[in-house]
Amino acid sequence: MARNKEGLVLLLDVGPTMYSVLPEIKKVCSMLIQKKLIYGKFDEVGVVVFGTQETDNELTKEVGGYEHVVVLRNIKVVDGDLVDAFQELPRGNFDGDYLDAIVVGMDMLIKKYQATNKGKKRLCLITNALCPIKDSCEGTKEDQVNTIAAQMSAHGMKMESVIVRGRLCGGGDQRIMAENDRLLNLFSEKTSARAVYVESPTALLGAVKTRNISPVTIFRGDLELGSKMKIKVWVYKKTSEEKFPTLKKYSDKAPPTDRFATHEVKVDYEYKSVEDPNKVVPPEQRIKGYRYGPQVVPISSAEWDAVKFKPEKSVKLLGFTDASNIMRHYYMKDVNVFIPEPGNARAALAVSALARAMKEMNKVAILRCVWRQGQGSVVVGVLTPNISEKDSTPDSFYFNVLPFAEDVREFQFPSFSSFPASWQPNEQQQEAADNLVKMLDLAPSAKQEALLPDFTPNPVLERFYRHLELKSKHPDAAVPPLDETLKTITEADPDLLSEKKNVMDAFYKSFELKENPRLKKSSKRLLEKKPSGSDEDYQDTTNALVVKPVKVEKIGDSSPVQDFEAMMSCRDSPDWVSKAIQDMKNKIYSLVENSYDGDNHGKAMECLLALRKGCILEQVGLLYLLDVLVSKLV
Repeated sequence: MARNKEGLVLLLDVGPTMYSVLPEIKKVCSMLIQKKLIYGKFDEVGVVVFGTQETDNELTKEVGGYEHVVVLRNIKVVDGDLVDAFQELPRGNFDGDYLDAIVVGMDMLIKKYQATNKGKKRLCLITNALCPIKDSCEGTKEDQVNTIAAQMSAHGMKMESVIVRGRLCGGGDQRIMAENDRLLNLFSEKTSARAVYVESPTALLGAVKTRNISPVTIFRGDLELGSKMKIKVWVYKKTSEEKFPTLKKYSDKAPPTDRFATHEVKVDYEYKSVEDPNKVVPPEQRIKGYRYGPQVVPISSAEWDAVKFKPEKSVKLLGFTDASNIMRHYYMKDVNVFIPEPGNARAALAVSALARAMKEMNKVAILRCVWRQGQGSVVVGVLTPNISEKDSTPDSFYFNVLPFAEDVREFQFPSFSSFPASWQPNEQQQEAADNLVKMLDLAPSAKQEALLPDFTPNPVLERFYRHLELKSKHPDAAVPPLDETLKTITEADPDLLSEKKNVMDAFYKSFELKENPRLKKSSKRLLEKKPSGSDEDYQDTTNALVVKPVKVEKIGDSSPVQDFEAMMSCRDSPDWVSKAIQDMKNKIYSLVENSYDGDNHGKAMECLLALRKGCILEQVGLLYLLDVLVSKLV
């Protein structure tokens, strides 16, 4: 059995109250199978519908009861026919009992896998939970749920309940809805289950877990708080970018009658000498080279291995700082989660105490991390406390990578204060802009937040999967138009725009827009046009973005740093940057060479720091210059 092979049973409510949402259920179930055909072609899926007039399941024949539950498809390996089966979902005439459907799905998984596949058996329930469930013959409904949950835990099953409400299914009896919600949440407390509430087609599309990814640790070891205090932790990836599936090259040269053709394309590379193009260079005679100015510097694998930085595997605390000192835009790459070592009570207690203390004091920790032995790079990041809301889940930390100085990009933009008074927004314009922002708020106070990351699928990937399934059946099919559900992710809500048209009109009327013929010119030529500084000369909107600089022709002796910065900010021509760098180099050499007992070294160091900052901003490499200057200063 494959390591990640999953056995899944879909439990679909097709009763009268679900008619309005059945088209969306067809889409999400079809998408689930389409992804499994790509990423989990050995997974097995069964389908159970409830709320039908008919009854067709093994439990009814064996013990009786479980009426209006139909096994639409037994648990089998996923195939293209299952995608078509969802297009013909039956419409039931009876109120569905989701507990009966759960028991039927459990029975299918138990009979199919027995004690095997533990942890890879899953039930997925999609219902609105608006209809009452039948009373149990023995005990209360809570007792029935506890019995089912105990069996699920004993057989290593997981369950997720997607409860469709709001705009999709409307309202119902509040008493029945509250009871059903309580029972479904009871599953989450007693076994490995989760309940998700969705109110839009987009959220439904992202609520169903379509791909089973086994968590893999990137680090297991000590979180070193000091030389004598260490906490055993495991580190997992919390988020990771989902990319397109790997596309393989396909060859159509094999005859159509060859049933055993692999259609595989093999690519071989040959390296030939420049002096003799007919001679193939063997691997042992090849060496990597790196460009350094106009020349290529060869560096052998032995030399490259010798100069590599080889830190020891470790996660060490560097210190704490206020959370306000770490801006959100500093975060880089994926998010990791630090959890205490499973089964280690002392580690869980230490992590919880540290996390709660950091939360109370509004602090974050700065760590130095080397995830693997022999890793060639060191990561510095911020550790943020994550306090658990459940007693069964321990506290943990989120970890985000922070940038080094070379990773930061400083973009210089002119300030709004440089604009004349006539260009500053008045109160009416500011109010119109504020109302526009409030109108487009995705998280209004009276409504549920729209486009939640946990329930918003990537529209590009979803569109690709659907087109791939279409091409598998119709190779010459054209790309279909964008689905309405995906449009809600990529486009503004038309109902919201029509409802708030008065706000948009007020914003439009508050600002006078004029065509500017200079916008047709290149931005470089636009920047050459400088305003004179008077309000009358600010009739051109493009010129308002340019701050009048002070023209500096060369770097003087009194304030070389200020002169250098002024020359670097001048954009009359591309030669100014190189001229400023060259002049500053000459100035530093002059200060060092004409120094008496080191009296000019301080000013030379200031110039050197200014030169280094300017080269970083302009992406100019001057490492060889820095080495020479530092050696002279030392």
